[in-house]
Amino acid sequence: MKRRTLPIAAALAATTALLLTACGSGDDKASGNDKAADADQGTKTPTASASASGVPAEDKQDGVDVSLSKDVNLVFDWAKPKDKNEAAAMDDAENFLRAIYRGVDKRTTKEAAVATYATDGGLKYADAQINSYIEGSWTVTGTRRHYDATARSTTNGKSVEVAFCSDSTKFYGKEIETGKVLKTKPSLADFDYFKIVMVKLPTADDLWQASKVYVQTKAAKCQ
Repeated sequence: MKRRTLPIAAALAATTALLLTACGSGDDKASGNDKAADADQGTKTPTASASASGVPAEDKQDGVDVSLSKDVNLVFDWAKPKDKNEAAAMDDAENFLRAIYRGVDKRTTKEAAVATYATDGGLKYADAQINSYIEGSWTVTGTRRHYDATARSTTNGKSVEVAFCSDSTKFYGKEIETGKVLKTKPSLADFDYFKIVMVKLPTADDLWQASKVYVQTKAAKCQ
């Protein structure tokens, strides 16, 4: 069975908090298909320190190692917005996803990158994802593509919603013990639509953390 993003409702309670919406949607709340990690939009200073050596400079963001195994490729096929805050939030949304799969690879929720790029509901989401792989004795392999991204700031400039599609048709689970790749035929279940609320860390320049994560699974609009 292919391992992919877990429906959040299976691991976490649904939130009733308002969600920033993409321009023109006309909907100020998460839809009935969205699953969410419940949390406030507050930020917390990262407590874990980054591992030092052996990582190319481009794989160290904010002094934190976000490199992945050679057989894992997260592709972010989108252009950055002109707004400085929105561009920085989008960069760190990418790092948040890298941090999750680095945690999967290292088999720990205590990965420094997770502590850096996640807080509150984002941290709960990351922990749930990583623990699901640890408990199943799986890791990941292949390519997951992210595309059709949008970013929208709140009026106070302290949070940005980054929304995008993901395609996991070439992204698979792999058994730790046997190395067997768990492939399945491509289907609608390979497509998810994410809305990640990023909040600015007041004590760091241009560092944004995932505070809330909403995932619409089997997202036909992403096919």
